[in-house]
Amino acid sequence: MRMNRRLFMLLSSTAVFAPPVLAADPGGPADTIYVGGTIITISDSMPKAEAVAVKDGLILAVGTRAEIEGTYKGDITTVIDLGGKTLLPSFIDPHSHYINALLVANQVNVYAPPSGTGQDVDSIVASIKAFAEAKSIPKGELIIAYGYDDSVMPDGRLLNRDDLDAAFPDNPVRVDHVSMHGTVLNSLAMQKYGYSADTVTPPGGVIVRKEGTNEPYGLIMETAFLPVAAVSEPMTPEQEIAASKAGQMLYAAAGITTAHEGATHLGPLQTMKRVSDAGANIIDIVAFPFITDLDPILAEIPVEYWGTYRNRLKVGGVKITIDGSPQGRTAYFTTPYLRGGPAGEANWLGELTFPQDMVNDMVKRVYDMGVPLDLHANGDAAIDAFFTAHEFAAADDLTKDRGVTMVHAQFTRKDQIPKYVEYRIRPSYYTLHTYYFAETHIANRGLEQASYISPMRDSIDAGLHPTNHTDFVVAPLDQMFVLWSAVNRISRAGAEIGPDQRVTPLEGLKAMTIWAAEQYGEQETKGSLEPGKLADMVILDGNPLTVDPLAIKDINVLETIKEGQTIYLRA
Repeated sequence: MRMNRRLFMLLSSTAVFAPPVLAADPGGPADTIYVGGTIITISDSMPKAEAVAVKDGLILAVGTRAEIEGTYKGDITTVIDLGGKTLLPSFIDPHSHYINALLVANQVNVYAPPSGTGQDVDSIVASIKAFAEAKSIPKGELIIAYGYDDSVMPDGRLLNRDDLDAAFPDNPVRVDHVSMHGTVLNSLAMQKYGYSADTVTPPGGVIVRKEGTNEPYGLIMETAFLPVAAVSEPMTPEQEIAASKAGQMLYAAAGITTAHEGATHLGPLQTMKRVSDAGANIIDIVAFPFITDLDPILAEIPVEYWGTYRNRLKVGGVKITIDGSPQGRTAYFTTPYLRGGPAGEANWLGELTFPQDMVNDMVKRVYDMGVPLDLHANGDAAIDAFFTAHEFAAADDLTKDRGVTMVHAQFTRKDQIPKYVEYRIRPSYYTLHTYYFAETHIANRGLEQASYISPMRDSIDAGLHPTNHTDFVVAPLDQMFVLWSAVNRISRAGAEIGPDQRVTPLEGLKAMTIWAAEQYGEQETKGSLEPGKLADMVILDGNPLTVDPLAIKDINVLETIKEGQTIYLRA
């Protein structure tokens, strides 16, 4: 019955075309015409189509099969029959940490199940050991793991320095927290990065110490983690290009053709620039320099060179982080955490990464530069703190569109949404937390507040165009799972998490296509299948608008197309 219903929808969809074809200046026959499947344009002017024509990397025309083939098919045209599959604009990544994609091929995945095997301390250590043996890593070489989720460790038994020292006495080992805001180091890694009993915990930082001593022992987070985050392991030019292509293929395999580098330090930006100068990029990359690296980055790439792609790399704006992660209990709230702080602090609210006066000055500096701002805030108090900074920095015109994106904005209160609208702040939400971390948020914040995380429904109803992201490598690159989480809001344990904040599949797709293009100011060239836009497209083996909502996560990316050229083809 389902197949018949889909066939009926496809056959009847031609009746709604008005006009039958949207076209750019033809300029000759198309290079490629796509027909024979479901075409989701994400364009409100023509939501459905039977055919898409592509020429010179751009969309030439969209409309009925008869009109497109009759007008744009020539001797040089390749007609591709989709065979009932679904074509739509490729995904635009609203927020991740692209530079980490260059590294994860040589790192250990210790995500908690089902994304990895890190279900407890022993399994994490075993995974790292197996990786080191498989890679024949010599003594003295740094080993890095990613995805450590302390919130799911059974009986509160957390990974510590002694665990890593016992298993790896001859190698520095770094196990990065799933939030990407911290790490656990063994003794050799602490020496490498300069941590000791004499290290003072900086404001906005967390260093878990061994009980009864001042020795760093467990998680090192937030500002205390910055010395680790700012270090780039050296690579040869050939290694940089190879790693970049491998990293970009992770995005392409997820149907993404525009990736986000969400907190760029100088060293990684230099790497990205060298790779771009070599013409080696497969996809577009938008980098947002971290505020602490702004001066050296401006010395290398002056602001007049920002905002424009050069060999598929664009410096898009500035990133400021003003609190931590809710699952790591470092996000900043107006009420205490139910389970205390990450080091057992009582009546713990979290705290700002930087003092309010400094946040005010940082935001004003970015506004004065006239470039977009990505502002990381998770807790409701951090969101309030940003509004305070905005009111300070934008006192001349609070409602001017300055290209500001509130990254994560997870614990937005209902009363804060009108300020997003008034101040023209776009939230980029993170509905994957309704699956991966819901139980942790319920334990930390209570059911009511945890159920309102990433309130996409209320935001859309208020007139906002929120985006939705993975924060990779915090969560895997899986756009169909991102969509599934926004549409269903079901936790790892199978609970419904704020079902009143569910969105439709089409709204969920817009949050990863046209609204993400708007976030980057690229809506004229990306985000929908319309004439004149880049032929950035993805082919899926199912239609997310018509399958059972619970089956969305099972849809596969079959092919990813960048400017008319296939860059990924599922084996």
